Amino acid sequence: MSVRYLHTTDAPEAIGPYSQAAAVGGFLFTAGQVALDPATMKVVEGDVTAQTEQVMKNLTAVLSNAGCSWAEVVKTTIFLVDMADFANVNEVYGKYIGGSRPARSTVAVAGLPRGVRVEIECVAKLG
Repeated sequence: MSVRYLHTTDAPEAIGPYSQAAAVGGFLFTAGQVALDPATMKVVEGDVTAQTEQVMKNLTAVLSNAGCSWAEVVKTTIFLVDMADFANVNEVYGKYIGGSRPARSTVAVAGLPRGVRVEIECVAKLG
């Protein structure tokens, strides 16, 4: 079983020695996405809601590149610097996943890359 590493210019370039996503065994595993604009590689301006919008756009682009949508996502993990942001993040997240209900964990962390407030990763079933 070989691993296929995926890349799209519609999501930010990896900022370290990793790939945007890896496909293996019928599943897609994404790297955590933060609020980087793929065109500028800068953190988007604004609050956690604006950051979450960009994170979800980035993840949607990675999923699309693999031929997936949010309907195939089986698990997400959300990393928050402050759990007080949970409701705002959840509102944006819900808009993107629609009727899908992947399993999810939300974890409070001490810090995230580039000083962002939210990072999200997911696992999806490949079609």
